[in-house]
Amino acid sequence: MIQNLTMFKNTLFHVFLLLLLTALPAKGEEADNYLSITGPCNLEFPKDHGAHPGFRTEWWYYTGNLQAENGSRYGFQLTFFRSQISPPGAEKKWPRRPSAWRTPQVYLAHAAVSDIAGQQHLQAEEVSRAALGMAGVNQPAQHTKVFLKNWSTRIKADLHILQVHTADFSFELNFIPAKPAVLHGDRGYSLKGATPERASCYYSFTRLQGQGIITIGGNTVAVTGSAWMDHEFSTALLEPGITGWDWFSLQLSDRSEIMVFLLRSKTGGLHPASSGTYIKADGTPRPIAHQEINAAVLDTWRSNQSNARYPARWQLQIEPLGINLTITPRLPDQEMRTLGSTGVTYWEGSVSIDGTKNKHPVIGEGYVELTGYAAAFDAPL
Repeated sequence: MIQNLTMFKNTLFHVFLLLLLTALPAKGEEADNYLSITGPCNLEFPKDHGAHPGFRTEWWYYTGNLQAENGSRYGFQLTFFRSQISPPGAEKKWPRRPSAWRTPQVYLAHAAVSDIAGQQHLQAEEVSRAALGMAGVNQPAQHTKVFLKNWSTRIKADLHILQVHTADFSFELNFIPAKPAVLHGDRGYSLKGATPERASCYYSFTRLQGQGIITIGGNTVAVTGSAWMDHEFSTALLEPGITGWDWFSLQLSDRSEIMVFLLRSKTGGLHPASSGTYIKADGTPRPIAHQEINAAVLDTWRSNQSNARYPARWQLQIEPLGINLTITPRLPDQEMRTLGSTGVTYWEGSVSIDGTKNKHPVIGEGYVELTGYAAAFDAPL
């Protein structure tokens, strides 16, 4: 009885939160009070590893591929979202002595492990107000900590420390940047639509090398591998007519990396704001224009849970760079179903890469994110 009552209360809280998040003002003065991005972001580190209140949405995104000593492979994801549910200045209307629970910031988090040998994808989610020390971002002395309950990432000058503990799995991972942060677009200003404000500030650590432990079902294994970190913040909603995106983060065996995002149109084809970044072995970035990208879907997979049909294998060509890659999911079902937090169903999974670069063989691994297949995706960028 007590357990059922607790579950009922948690369900009510999540329903209330989802209603709150979907009730964000889209037009009018209150919406205009959010900060907007219309040009170069002038990012400075370590300051900009932290939060950017005033912008509607922000995320810190880690994905990676790991291997145990016995050869078993794992993919992992850890994402923290900051959602501002009232525009800057709204707190002036609060009571003179507001409740300690009152805050304009809500934090949500997703975590997952893809156990390739075990053919299972484990996932979990958390949500909390940024109040009473339950969630938030701290920046003490050259150090950024993003946390939600007992999940956290700590970003230092030369180290990223990730910790997640759930009922079904946990991981503790330490990564060292092999390359400096990469600013996408125009010095971090990443255009996502036809008008200047349809944009985000966006940077990545495209090759993090590290080690740690993963625990699944009480069994703990030591792992080594590589990861990718994205940090992005924005206020703009996706442009009308865009139903979602396909995002690729690819690490190749010649020490280069590729980031590509493809914005899909309702009428078919890709929005012209689709683009990417190629990162050379020495860390030098080179923008990739949408005209240079040719992505073909070679196979699909249908989810038994959401009934969504996702692309499941791709051929990615970037002709000016001599790149021709086949990208294959390591598990078909890496669908994230997050009804208890963001309410979004999407596919986020580990992939392997095989192909050529300037006619020389190349292999690799990475992660792919697919949104808008279960339902049209109209959340902030």
